[in-house]
Amino acid sequence: MKKNAIYLFSLLFIIISMTSCLKDSCDETRTFTEYEQIFVHPDQFRINPTFLEQRKMETTGKIYFYNDLIMINERHEGIHIIDNTDSSNPTRIGFLAIPGNVDVSIQNDIMYADSYVDLLTIDISDLQNPRLLCRDEEVFKVYSWVTERGYYIGLEATDRTVEIDCTDPNFGDQSFNRGGFVLWDSNVNAPTSNETAGSGGESTQSGQGGSFARFSVIQDHLYVISISELIAYNLEDPTKPRKTHTTDVNWNIETLFPYKNYLFIGGNNGMFIYDRTNPDIPVYVSEFIHARACDPVYVSNDIAYVTLRNGTFCQNFINQLDIIDVSSIEQPQLIESHDMDHPHGLSVQDDNIYICEGEHGLKVFENEENSNLKRIEHIKDIHAYDVIALGPDHLLIIGKDGLYQYDSSNPSDLKELSFISID
Repeated sequence: MKKNAIYLFSLLFIIISMTSCLKDSCDETRTFTEYEQIFVHPDQFRINPTFLEQRKMETTGKIYFYNDLIMINERHEGIHIIDNTDSSNPTRIGFLAIPGNVDVSIQNDIMYADSYVDLLTIDISDLQNPRLLCRDEEVFKVYSWVTERGYYIGLEATDRTVEIDCTDPNFGDQSFNRGGFVLWDSNVNAPTSNETAGSGGESTQSGQGGSFARFSVIQDHLYVISISELIAYNLEDPTKPRKTHTTDVNWNIETLFPYKNYLFIGGNNGMFIYDRTNPDIPVYVSEFIHARACDPVYVSNDIAYVTLRNGTFCQNFINQLDIIDVSSIEQPQLIESHDMDHPHGLSVQDDNIYICEGEHGLKVFENEENSNLKRIEHIKDIHAYDVIALGPDHLLIIGKDGLYQYDSSNPSDLKELSFISID
């Protein structure tokens, strides 16, 4: 019995010693950035849109073109409006203040705009006196976390970091909650807002958006996407959109691109195609699954172009352009993938592909049978987030430093027309 006690004591001593050694050897650490959770109360955004003659452009967001007007979103604040009658000398008109705004689409002087969770219908026939015609509440479930503080709208980085070692139970996590804050791995870009990016490609009669937009007006219908849903509205009375159907698509869908009689939806992990033969009720047709990514889809001549990039909270580790044959709409097929630096938005005009590469500038490729892209131009000294090709000779490019316009009549030799800088 005494021997057994001695044996058990010795075994326990060995285990404690090994544990101590393991603790002593735990010298790996990780740095986490502290983020504050941001909420907005309905009283702060359920107000009428207003026109301001002057407001600084502090940041840039999505762009939209309508009737010689360029509209630049300032995230969650509203829209900077620029008269582009003379593209070599664009003039700022003013600012349309819409709390919680990220996306717009316009037809016949009627603007459809998001305001956090709500969809607004605004008469902009007199820009200086916008009139709110309709507010459809609780449309966008991307802001679905509701507390007594209001709707959760995202994260805001503090100037504090936290160092944890491998004994911490959250050491292996990308992010976690602690002390009322969110801690996010400093090597990974946190989703600092609930923005889902989205499409363009609308006809110039209605307006034209970039490749990052969630709204599209097609004749007498409006389509918008929330974080996992495609929502259809009938516009027989354009002043009072009538919701006709809500379709579950996939989690974290982001972009909406109309092409022929189809809607192409870009998401974190794939491209989803819906048929709008019955425009009130779009119907699923097919999908193309790609690596997890956070970027848009653009379709031209039965070819879909999808950019994938790293450095996002999607945790994708590649930078490439996927070219997909959608001539057989029920069976999209990958033609080729091409390495890129850090692709963001894109546009296609004739046989030329314009790709925004963030801090790496803008690249122009000549598309030779899809599998053999030839780079013909590279503007390196700009930051390019998204691009709209306004016909064969005019480009709009938005970046974090402002709005660029280029003459693209010779795609291999782009000429800058003008630049509007952030203030």
